[in-house]
Amino acid sequence: MGALTKLGIIEEVVIRTGLTRKEAGEAVETMIEVIKEQLEKANSVLISGFGKWKVKDKVSRRGRNPQTGEEIAISPRRVVTFALSNALRSKLSN
Repeated sequence: MGALTKLGIIEEVVIRTGLTRKEAGEAVETMIEVIKEQLEKANSVLISGFGKWKVKDKVSRRGRNPQTGEEIAISPRRVVTFALSNALRSKLSN
């Protein structure tokens, strides 16, 4: 089974809503843009029944190059995490 792409999501929206491809594409693009903008502002994004995206700050740390064993500095950065809602988690476990 392959991955569901943005085009696949747009097709599903067309099938389920009767919107045109253009309208569905604009709706999906807008939703993705809203999520990205909120994450860029370090705001969490919660979709009930689906899950929550959250921005976390990672501190700098020392790591090791696995090929050479040489110690390296890993710079601080922001990462996005995703946590499943309990409703989705229960559907996936059945």
